[in-house]
Amino acid sequence: MLLSLDPVYWLFMIPGLILAGIASAKTKGTFNKYARVIAGSRMTGAQAARQMLDRAGLHDVAINRTRGFLSDHYNPANRTLNLSPDVYDSPSLSAIGVACHEAGHALQHAQGYVPLQIRSAMVPVTQFSSWGSYVFIFLGIFMQSMGMIKLGVILFGIGFLFSVVTLPVEWDASARAKRQMVTDGIVLPSEAADAGKVLDAAFLTYVASAVTALLTLLYYLMRLGLLGGRDD
Repeated sequence: MLLSLDPVYWLFMIPGLILAGIASAKTKGTFNKYARVIAGSRMTGAQAARQMLDRAGLHDVAINRTRGFLSDHYNPANRTLNLSPDVYDSPSLSAIGVACHEAGHALQHAQGYVPLQIRSAMVPVTQFSSWGSYVFIFLGIFMQSMGMIKLGVILFGIGFLFSVVTLPVEWDASARAKRQMVTDGIVLPSEAADAGKVLDAAFLTYVASAVTALLTLLYYLMRLGLLGGRDD
């Protein structure tokens, strides 16, 4: 039976979908709110990230402009900071908060932060498991192969573990950004809380992703328990 036709599936999924929607709306709303508040330093996001990196001795980490809304990320493979136009060019508290968060990932990388190392090591297998899990699960349902379904669930479990490992990585990067924004003179102490609100809202999206993955995994495990007597 197709998962979308199973009412129990939606019983598990709806809470996660609601949480994800709330987190996404809060992130966009908070970013847009503080995108209208200009920092006293008048630094753009790119300048703020550059100062934070340079103060940490990471002069060789390049900062690039990328496309998309909130598509900002740090790439440990080539040690580059990639900032969206709304962050790269803006002197707002939102832009500075996001840019310094990504710079926080560069600091993690330079200092050998273990959760980041684990997450980076998991990326290749997670890229496969993210789509492979559904392929094996649906093929298993179609072919009535419990072994194939179990393999798909195992692959999905890897994706869930990746979302769990991501939580401390993102939380720590935000904590570094909140601290360094003030100590490096990027924002005033009175501005730090508002700049940090953008990061707090963004963290909720990672929490929502982990919760949704957990609920999905629990659904699969429950169904495996009900079908445990059928195997190849």
